[in-house]
Amino acid sequence: MNNYIIHRIVCISFISLLFFSCKHGEGEYHGVTDKIKAESENYHGVSLSSEAYLEGIETIEITEGGHTFLIPERKRHIKSYACTECHSKPLSQLQSKDGKKAHWDIKLHHANENTMNCATCHDGNDMDNLKSLTGNSIDFNNSYNLCNQCHTKQFEDWKGGAHGKRIGGWAPPRASMTCVNCHNPHKPHFEKRWPARFNTQKIKERE
Repeated sequence: MNNYIIHRIVCISFISLLFFSCKHGEGEYHGVTDKIKAESENYHGVSLSSEAYLEGIETIEITEGGHTFLIPERKRHIKSYACTECHSKPLSQLQSKDGKKAHWDIKLHHANENTMNCATCHDGNDMDNLKSLTGNSIDFNNSYNLCNQCHTKQFEDWKGGAHGKRIGGWAPPRASMTCVNCHNPHKPHFEKRWPARFNTQKIKERE
């Protein structure tokens, strides 16, 4: 038997192995991907829904990076909105000589003063909207687009559902909190605190 015949026998055997051994038996597959594809052919979703948990919550639909989901409407819940109710003129014309600030109760603890100040996010000429680092207008309802300029990794995770809190549960329709629903934009870090339930004996021991 010459080498040509041996080579053909080996090739035919290999091809046969590929075609006839992908599925050894009922429910047996070569890999996880093959199993998912085969067993999801007749999948038509689930009957569970989070809609009952969204009653009374006004939401808006957004699409980011191929993901479409709901987020809470924000502007009507901002105490001082609309800003132009007070900011009837450009900020430069409203500033007084003594330099007093109207928003005296807001302290910015987000980045150092060389990196960020009020005007980094707020537009002095269009106070009812936020602005990007390049000067583009950003609606208050879409303030996550302001955050994602720096917090890109967290934004990618949020779009896919790995970062942030869901409203209602994991069943569709997906409704997710935005950055500002959990973080104070002027002071985004979380303060240290005890969990809601903790071991009181440990507290006594630490005293």
